[in-house]
Amino acid sequence: MPETRSFRLFATDIDGTLTGDPDALALFYERWSRLGQEDRPLLCYNTGRTLDDALEVIQDSKLPEPEYIISDVGTRIFDYREGEVVKAFSEILSEGWDPDQVGEIIAELDLKATREPDYRQHRYESRWRLEEPSSENVHRIDQALREAGLNVNVAVVAKNVVEIVPKWANKGNALDWLLQELDIAPERTLVAGDGGNDIGMFLLEDVAGIVVGNAEPELYQATKHLPIYHADDNRHYASAVLDGLIYFDILAPEAVNGRREQAEKAVQEGALQESIQRSERERLASLDPEQLAFIQEGYHRAVEALRRNITPMGFSAASLDDNESLGTDINYRSVWARDGCIALVGSLPLTERDRELRQCQEQTLETILAHVSFNGHVPANVRIDDQTPDYSGVGGIAAVDSGLWLVIAFYEFVRVTGQIDFLRKHRDTLQRVMNFLSAQDSNNDALLEIPEAGDWTDLFGRSYNVLYDEVLWYRANIAFGRMLELLGENEQAGDYLRWSQVIKREIVANFWPTTEERQYQSFSFAEQQYAIGDARYLLAQITPFDYSWRCDIYGNVLAYLFGVLDADRASRACRFMWGVGVNEPYPVTNLYPAVMAGDQDWRQYYTVNLLNLPHHYHNGGIWPFIGAT
Repeated sequence: MPETRSFRLFATDIDGTLTGDPDALALFYERWSRLGQEDRPLLCYNTGRTLDDALEVIQDSKLPEPEYIISDVGTRIFDYREGEVVKAFSEILSEGWDPDQVGEIIAELDLKATREPDYRQHRYESRWRLEEPSSENVHRIDQALREAGLNVNVAVVAKNVVEIVPKWANKGNALDWLLQELDIAPERTLVAGDGGNDIGMFLLEDVAGIVVGNAEPELYQATKHLPIYHADDNRHYASAVLDGLIYFDILAPEAVNGRREQAEKAVQEGALQESIQRSERERLASLDPEQLAFIQEGYHRAVEALRRNITPMGFSAASLDDNESLGTDINYRSVWARDGCIALVGSLPLTERDRELRQCQEQTLETILAHVSFNGHVPANVRIDDQTPDYSGVGGIAAVDSGLWLVIAFYEFVRVTGQIDFLRKHRDTLQRVMNFLSAQDSNNDALLEIPEAGDWTDLFGRSYNVLYDEVLWYRANIAFGRMLELLGENEQAGDYLRWSQVIKREIVANFWPTTEERQYQSFSFAEQQYAIGDARYLLAQITPFDYSWRCDIYGNVLAYLFGVLDADRASRACRFMWGVGVNEPYPVTNLYPAVMAGDQDWRQYYTVNLLNLPHHYHNGGIWPFIGAT
């Protein structure tokens, strides 16, 4: 949750932000109207509509009555209670504004521009329709006007429509002027919007903000690094605004049935897993006694195998008593961060009735945390025989996912066991781990940059933005944010939880190819490669130069379990995976299709120790924990 603020003013766009879903708008009207005058901030509509249009919508009882209206894209401020335009603001707009000169300059540029009808114009606005509203043409208009000595703002406000207004005449500047006039500090101001002409509001220093899920790409790109609330991409219009008002503690949590925060937290707290387990129980009930006995035997043998890996230092990678270690197999006489944390998460349902397992879970975390480096690097494994940490993994190649799994597993352990003191003990170390992981996002695009062969698939050539690691990164931000909430550090928790939503949006935008217009992806060379059409799964890897179109089974399954993929996309991904037979042979292969010699993705080092030949090890091999996920 964010830092608790006492907001004094809420400024929101109307079209595309509040309007768009009549039911959600009606709920917004009802919930806002129920707030007492002393319990809510002043309401200000900051809209591109004309003042008359905005007043008409309010009078039709579709919107609650505000205190102020900033209309005509920041060129007019109306005091709703007094029923009059604020003249002091209008006076400053008139300085240096000459709409006739604007028209003459645009005509000279020969851009095939057509002036919008008079009813779309007003005193402090000049609107033009361009055949090609490219950024280059908009820049030409802006440059020509400035060279003529006109201090104006130029913006694309609708498809093919360019708007020119005086410098002060935009939503952000108008709101800034109003805040100064009312003596309201920006940090006590909340804004909401969906479009490029709302950017100015969000860029006011220290304001809090709500970006709706249907926001235009320009607004998302301009705000994704700001500490504001980004609604999930399936939460649109007034529904998203209500989510944000709940997030900022202006409305009570019961305000919106089915709101995103409630749904996401249910996933985070295990409701999705419980739903899956319930479905499995129903399926088991339909089996005959022989089939059920076979499954029960498998379950008990799995628990037995897990117990054989209990050591005083935590879960071993392989049973010490049942395996002879030769050569590099000595690595299996270790507590591996990845393997140990996966085993911990998977065995948590057994915690209440198996004290020995619970102690092993806790000791696994203690062993890994005791060897976190000063800069937050989590070891790939810690040798049981001499307690020596190994930070590099196979071939001296660093794996990033050790830290990701540690944060995720620690949160799951605390959530199930309630050991808050254990969390307090290791809070600073976990912060170092998160700092180290954050540093792997070297270009600040919300996605981690992974070195070649640096994800869990040892000596396998994935690199840069790797699906598996990005999904874990999303979940790790949620996990760490929830742990900070448990410690009462709500402001910092809000930063991580907000950032998790940016990560999620970037994963879907970059790894789920589509022939439809891509809203949130910035231009890159990889974008040119999406001629593969509409995806049925998340791609395995993206780089600035190319992509891997193969299906990472584990990455896609985790994307569903952690809530990155919605039900529709997850269903398509599962249908694809079962359709191509990834579970034949069972339980499931980790990659489809395997990489063959001579393939563009083939690397010579796949032959080292015969590990990654086709259908071996990580190259389309079988991994029980993937099938069990």
